[in-house]
Amino acid sequence: MWNYDFEVPRQKQVRLIIHTDCANEADDQYALAHQLMTPKFDVRGIVAGHFDVVTRMTDKYKPGETVNASMKEIQKVLDLMGLTGQYPLFMGAGRALTDEIIPLDTEGTRFIIEEAMRKDDRPLYIGCQGSVTDLASAILLEPAICDRMTAIWIGGADYPKGGFEFNLIQDVMAANVIFSSSMPLWQIPMKVYKTLSVSLAELQYKVKPCGELGRYLYDNMLAVNKSYEMVPHWPHGELWGLGDQGIIAVLMQESERVDNFHMIPAPRVDTKEFYYQSGNSGREIRVYDYIDYRLTLEDFFAKLAINYGE
Repeated sequence: MWNYDFEVPRQKQVRLIIHTDCANEADDQYALAHQLMTPKFDVRGIVAGHFDVVTRMTDKYKPGETVNASMKEIQKVLDLMGLTGQYPLFMGAGRALTDEIIPLDTEGTRFIIEEAMRKDDRPLYIGCQGSVTDLASAILLEPAICDRMTAIWIGGADYPKGGFEFNLIQDVMAANVIFSSSMPLWQIPMKVYKTLSVSLAELQYKVKPCGELGRYLYDNMLAVNKSYEMVPHWPHGELWGLGDQGIIAVLMQESERVDNFHMIPAPRVDTKEFYYQSGNSGREIRVYDYIDYRLTLEDFFAKLAINYGE
């Protein structure tokens, strides 16, 4: 499928479920393409996630419609990559949980459970690039999956205080479900995923020339950047963050490396100010302090050029 001179042995691959709110901004598309181009990852399926909080901030979407936008954007990226029909796609929930007890039963949630319970000797990860509604619902529906997979989440404000962070506010109830569960969690908080920044000039030079896919990734980034021109504080204007690439970063790193994260007691999140509070689950989660952004971004640029360069 890919133009690489190397192979990754099956026993060194990991199974991966991609969960993405792909139409939210412009970085999910980069992360989706990167994950699909990475032979270490056996992508088992892609779940479209909501970013429904945007409906309360703008008039671009109606409540419940953002998950449909994510699905359309996933399909767009797959089409540009020549991968239409190569991966199973699943719709996630159209909104956040209303409490920490009642799940939202969707095809995305059911797929997570099915893949987790399937027999396979390779580890299973789910990379959550936005809200964690569907993963939380899967845990509520079938707690046994907690012993059979690891969650990686791009989300949450910086420790120890916490506060506003976009992926977290999508569904605070769901985040608390996962924090209080027994599922292994690797959290990549805001100060860490923000290190995956690129300049628009760099994207023009390294991404735009790479076929229809590269042109779309670049043009879409410019369009989203333009759409926020009247917002004073974000984005920078000439830079953008590819924060969702953090999922690739932590799965690509050497397995023996233990110097770039620390373990903390799993917190709870206050639903009003989004501050971290002491939890009561009695377990620890992995919180990253640093990711190898150079390796991650250069790996993406290289794979894009190898497979889609003109």
